[in-house]
Amino acid sequence: MGDRITAEQFHAAEGVEDWRVLGEGAGAWFRTGSFAAGVRLVRAIGELPSLDDHQPDVDLRRDGVAVRLVTLTADSYGLTGHDLGLARRISAVARELGVPADLAAVQSVQVSVDALDIPRVTPFWRALLGYVQRADSPEDLVDPRGRGPAWWFQQMDAPRPQRNRMHVDVWIPYDLAEARVAAAVAAGGRLVSDEHAPSFWLLADPEGNEACVGTVGGPVPAGEGDAA
Repeated sequence: MGDRITAEQFHAAEGVEDWRVLGEGAGAWFRTGSFAAGVRLVRAIGELPSLDDHQPDVDLRRDGVAVRLVTLTADSYGLTGHDLGLARRISAVARELGVPADLAAVQSVQVSVDALDIPRVTPFWRALLGYVQRADSPEDLVDPRGRGPAWWFQQMDAPRPQRNRMHVDVWIPYDLAEARVAAAVAAGGRLVSDEHAPSFWLLADPEGNEACVGTVGGPVPAGEGDAA
């Protein structure tokens, strides 16, 4: 149960239809409709056996509960069989309480910064935000409290004065990405590039500020091999 698994393997498994792998870990949103119902769901999750060794991140809100599952070790962030098994158990508890999942509400946000000298730039942001370096990636800063968005520093080869150097990445379920891109374009944005879709689409607002819509672990296109 503790072996590493890919996003594709997670999505292909049975019993995890409520979940999608995003930028970091697998996420689900359970629409409780009230704070009291959310408290009952959180209590039920907390009473699941064998959580001492592998706890989920749980965010209680007035109308729902967000849950994130990710295995953190000294040298990696990723998914394991523990996450897969826990996702199934949490979904089962939600069904018992009559709480539906809502895939349309599942997303994570990352701030991306273009930098010429990443080791020189990141200490400033680490101190300013109160973040820590991600164990497996010196280009990533994460909130040790698990609340704020991740910050990723992308290596630049040369300055790009005509383009913004900071943008937002929005990670959403792979099966909702094209609709989100279309909605952003309909709201006044433009598609800059879909060269790397379905991994990510590059968009811009009416003034040229860029953002990406990204996905993880969707079906492998025909002719590119079988999904794991």
